Amino acid sequence: MIKFFLMVNKQGQTRLSKYYEHVDINKRTLLETEVIKSCLSRSNEQCSFIEYKDFKLIYRQYAALFIVVGVNDTENEMAIYEFIHNFVEVLDEYFSRVVIMNYRNVEMTPESIILLFFYLRLMGTKYN
Repeated sequence: MIKFFLMVNKQGQTRLSKYYEHVDINKRTLLETEVIKSCLSRSNEQCSFIEYKDFKLIYRQYAALFIVVGVNDTENEMAIYEFIHNFVEVLDEYFSRVVIMNYRNVEMTPESIILLFFYLRLMGTKYN
């Protein structure tokens, strides 16, 4: 089960955070700081799966953006790793269309991205 979803830049600033279990705001800040530090300190040659406290971190880097997902111990790491990639594909596809349609201030949740991903796949949209 996914516990949280973070999008972080290389400077360690959280750009998006979504929690699927209640975490106090003070603990969120501390958790995000530690998680971000754990991911940013790793080299490109190291595995993208980290055992952290009572859960696992799965992350991917895209240019200056890190996407980090915290999951419980029973979750399939490769499935989450692929989910992150699909999430980024949908962002690329969606936001290229948003610019054309002049909808610039759109805030999307990971849930709506997933729905959009399946819609685009259903409509036969091809990804490069």
